[in-house]
Amino acid sequence: MSNHMQNLEFDKTKGRFTALFTIWLLGNGTLFAWNSIITIGDYYASLFPMYHPMKALTFVYQSFALVTTAILAYHEARLNTRCRNLLGYSLFFSSSLGLIVLDLATMGKGGLGIFIGVCIASAVFGVAGGYVAGGMVGDISLMCPELIISFMAGFAAAGTLTATLRLVTKSAFESSDDGLRKGAMLFLTISTSFELICVFLYAFIFPKLPMVKYYRAKAASEGSKTVTADLAAAGIQLSTNVAAAMEDPNQFERLSNKELLLQNIDYVLDIFLIYVLTLSIFPGFIAEDTRSHSLGSWYTLVLITMYHVWDLVGGYVPLLKPVKLVSRKGLIFASLSRFLFIPAFYFTAKHGDQGWMIMLTSVLGLSHGYLSVCIFSEAPKGYKGPEQNALGNLLSAVLTAGIFLGIGLSWLWLIGKGL
Repeated sequence: MSNHMQNLEFDKTKGRFTALFTIWLLGNGTLFAWNSIITIGDYYASLFPMYHPMKALTFVYQSFALVTTAILAYHEARLNTRCRNLLGYSLFFSSSLGLIVLDLATMGKGGLGIFIGVCIASAVFGVAGGYVAGGMVGDISLMCPELIISFMAGFAAAGTLTATLRLVTKSAFESSDDGLRKGAMLFLTISTSFELICVFLYAFIFPKLPMVKYYRAKAASEGSKTVTADLAAAGIQLSTNVAAAMEDPNQFERLSNKELLLQNIDYVLDIFLIYVLTLSIFPGFIAEDTRSHSLGSWYTLVLITMYHVWDLVGGYVPLLKPVKLVSRKGLIFASLSRFLFIPAFYFTAKHGDQGWMIMLTSVLGLSHGYLSVCIFSEAPKGYKGPEQNALGNLLSAVLTAGIFLGIGLSWLWLIGKGL
């Protein structure tokens, strides 16, 4: 292994932009399929008006995602990351394709049986999200911060792309017959194609990038078993001594998940609060602003698009080192201060015009993307490869729990309003 490390030392900066773009696409693929379902929610609402489809589908997706992410985070050290991520992207592809086949087979008709089929697809999306999100975040956590930032930016870009495409399809199909269904089929077709691209990228391109090979080889030399299959796919075989040492638990001591959790409890709390706050406001609160606006039916779409655009911008801001927040106390303060958005949104919805709401939504997205990337890129520093992978999985599980609780709080607010 040491010979490999010496050779790779000279290669780790080769293909840097290819690596950043590839990981950006893979980050995009982690959420693109599910965001497509959210974006075509109006189509499913028209098909299944009696079943509150978006609430039901979101609950199914988040439940399966949370359980899957938590289980895999607990067992992360024994998992084959290559198989895990390939299975996740393949499930995204097959489930997106399944929704197209289901719609074509039923000629776009509703009914309980069809709704159950869509719910099953949503559950598969949740399982896929649990496999890919933790697997990818854990994997890139043992690499350099640039790759983490690029992945998280891709994560945010999925929302930006789907929201932008929704604006285009709404404009193109709004006046046509069966416009909702045409837009929905276009979204699902794009989603299916994109997820298939992600399967091929992860299977054949990503593991062979010099930058990725270097960091995975480094992690293996520190005792990480999760990267061995990807190293083999890249043509790197572990030396007999290293392979034998990996089987001896005394050779590579690492912190337990509990110890990692306790040492990073502030980062854990930060991520949890960031996602609880964001998802308690977006998109539920924003979508239910039913006042009359000059933008009319475009108002909610514009808000959603602005959130995603600024979330994407916020994810890239930490690349500017002078403005990157690295202080752990500063991150806690910033995460807690975001709860001021709750009264701000409430009073803006009551008394402000659409310009103020667009600005506030943009700041919500900017702060969400910025703080998320700051935390995910800072937390793994100072740990060995296996510990970085474990910490990435733990943070992903906490992130999913925050989303789940945030959506739950949003629903409670809507129920309280009688919506």
